[in-house]
Amino acid sequence: MINIQELTVKEAHKKLLSKDITVEDLVGECLKNIKEKNQELNALLEVFDVKDDVKRAQDMIDSGKATAITGIPVVIKDNILYKGHISSSSSKILSNYKASYSSPVVQKLLEAGAVIVGRSNMDEFAMGSSTENSAYGVTKNPLDTTRVPGGSSGGSVSALVSGMCLFALGSDTGGSIRQPAAFCGVVGFKPTYGLVTRYGLYSMANSFDQIGPITKDSHDAKIINDFISFYDKNDATSIKEEIRQKNKNDKKVKKIGVPWGLVDIEGIDKETLENFKNNISLLEKEGYEIVPIDLPLAPYSLAVYYIIMPAEVSTNLSRFDGIRYGNRVSDKDLSGVYKKSRGEGFGKETIRRVMLGTYVLSHGYYDSYYKKAVNMKNAITKEFDDMFEKVDVIATPTTPSPAFKIGEKTSDPVEMYLSDVFTSTANISGIPAISVPTGKHSNGMPLDIHFSGRKYEDERLIDFCIDIEDKIK
Repeated sequence: MINIQELTVKEAHKKLLSKDITVEDLVGECLKNIKEKNQELNALLEVFDVKDDVKRAQDMIDSGKATAITGIPVVIKDNILYKGHISSSSSKILSNYKASYSSPVVQKLLEAGAVIVGRSNMDEFAMGSSTENSAYGVTKNPLDTTRVPGGSSGGSVSALVSGMCLFALGSDTGGSIRQPAAFCGVVGFKPTYGLVTRYGLYSMANSFDQIGPITKDSHDAKIINDFISFYDKNDATSIKEEIRQKNKNDKKVKKIGVPWGLVDIEGIDKETLENFKNNISLLEKEGYEIVPIDLPLAPYSLAVYYIIMPAEVSTNLSRFDGIRYGNRVSDKDLSGVYKKSRGEGFGKETIRRVMLGTYVLSHGYYDSYYKKAVNMKNAITKEFDDMFEKVDVIATPTTPSPAFKIGEKTSDPVEMYLSDVFTSTANISGIPAISVPTGKHSNGMPLDIHFSGRKYEDERLIDFCIDIEDKIK
């Protein structure tokens, strides 16, 4: 019997090579879990026919051509294109849209022999922190089905934790990989901006979007990140190989910066803060130097994020107009087609952000809001760059509280947005960041710690987490 819930990518790879299990055994166990659990959890929107992929992966193993992820079942978020498959971004407006090409990241997984078993539910166009904003229903947290799994990559995380796959891909614009990973007790990694291509990912906010891995431990995060990090000429923001190599740093992490002014804020859950302090103490006992640091501009990250992000959302979603892409609602004139197609195709949160973004870009408000936010983004980026001259990594909690109840925050968008208070800083500054599980709250839900590192030093950050993972659990 295969214990999918405990099995890591690394362990599964060993079992496949030693012939302890076959690809069919492994994938079959995941498909069994999907059949038994997905109706309740609503983690996956579609399960793919993978018979040919399973055979191809087994052939790669039998012929000695296996990679570290050959035969490993994976789920991809519904905003990552997979040729010939529906990619709806969990929106009605794209309910029947089939991708005309695959994201290079998806193509890389297929070439390596991974088995993509399905596409996961998400907040519509990645707008949300709970996966309650999907046009196809709420996703539930597998650890407590009365609670949210986080968002917007909640379906990917829920699928992983419930044994529907061994790793998953998500996208992170303000914390959408790390926050759900924290809510469900797994590892979520957001790479340096530009290290993983965004080509074939539905654009929400181009300045911040990043594909990344969701895994059971940091070692698996490293394995997957190695596969999906490469230069892509089709993405203007993709980092060239020479820059990647030039900025590599293999030195061990020694100094951990803690911005107490950012961490100890009003509204943070008492046990979340206590857990964070305990873990910092543990790391100090392990020989790491804990350095109290001041990041005076960092608290403005959330405000900056919620000005720039909606502005880019407004621009990016203008292409979904009922004419060129997706569903079309007929009307007597062109204006009516636009209004009805978008009005019926978009959900409330998407409409809210489009309206907010259009407002901050409008005449008379562009200088007052958007331009100031961009200037502050640059200042925050410099603040973090300067701080990494003094410390190796920066630690905070991932979220201000553990997973909340379904429906608890839907009536208060501002309170929902506060879920990104610790994670949005990494997207604003373009640095790598990771969430690692560290224990449990008295309500039984997972708690976490969040580390961010210097730009391009993704491998160093993950290696640090591999070293400390057992110490802080």
